Amino acid sequence: MNNSIQKIGVIGLGAMGMGIAQSLIREGIPTYGFDLNVKACEQLQQMGAINVAKNAVLWGKELDVLLLVVVNGAQIEQILFGGEKPLVNQLKAGTVVVLHSTVSAEQAQGFANCLNKYHIKVLDAPISGGALKAAQGQLTIMVSGSSELFQRLKPIFDVIAERIYYIGSEIGQGSTVKMIHQLLAGVHIAVAAESMALAAKAGISLDLMYDIVTHAAGNSWMFENRVPHILAGDYSPKSSVDIFVKDLGIVLDAGRAMKFPLPMAATAHQMFLAASNEGLGEWDDSSVIKTFRGITLPEEESS
Repeated sequence: MNNSIQKIGVIGLGAMGMGIAQSLIREGIPTYGFDLNVKACEQLQQMGAINVAKNAVLWGKELDVLLLVVVNGAQIEQILFGGEKPLVNQLKAGTVVVLHSTVSAEQAQGFANCLNKYHIKVLDAPISGGALKAAQGQLTIMVSGSSELFQRLKPIFDVIAERIYYIGSEIGQGSTVKMIHQLLAGVHIAVAAESMALAAKAGISLDLMYDIVTHAAGNSWMFENRVPHILAGDYSPKSSVDIFVKDLGIVLDAGRAMKFPLPMAATAHQMFLAASNEGLGEWDDSSVIKTFRGITLPEEESS
């Protein structure tokens, strides 16, 4: 690890942010954690965080790098520029803000332009891999921005990621790659749900169907990762339905701007919208299968 970067703050201690913070602490890097969830903060404190808090305002001047691992652009806007004491006013000039959240390319560019006025540097660096890979320090990162800044922060990325891709010097290029990735991820979850719903309707054992698909050509990472949630009847959110309402919305907005047709993304988006409309927005994204009628799904076993 490059000791020229001393103190790192992680904002957002959900499944991904917690894993990132844990990886940094394991490497002996001074790490601060920030989240509205008090239990998450306490958990990170016990693991060795220097400090934890609901927000980063009191610690802003101490931080050299700030990793934002929150849900959407609205949260980033509120964290950086909202409230009586905006965080942006508490950060020292030269601080680096890393956008790990999935936002549109235009949003990433907008944040970079605003932060530049405060002499704060930005890397657009969306992540993928899920909670388990985050905890193992094996994420995939898609980075865009200054190549010099990328090289400076690469030792940090090496701690939290297995694969690091430098997309280009223009902020937003990383977010564009992540957007295309999310098109695939969302469609794969939707079609996994559709296929397992069809198996249920046909009276095929879902456990058997899962075993066959995961050892045959129809498998995908999302099928293999999400269908076990359906088999267990456990829809506690690892990644929620509303995240794909947002992410596929970003995909479709980009398609409209480019006048480019995205029929599969549009269909998957409608499926997630339907699930959210039925009150499943905060449930695991695999719960999109519950929008199919006339089938019986496994229920979670009570302990």
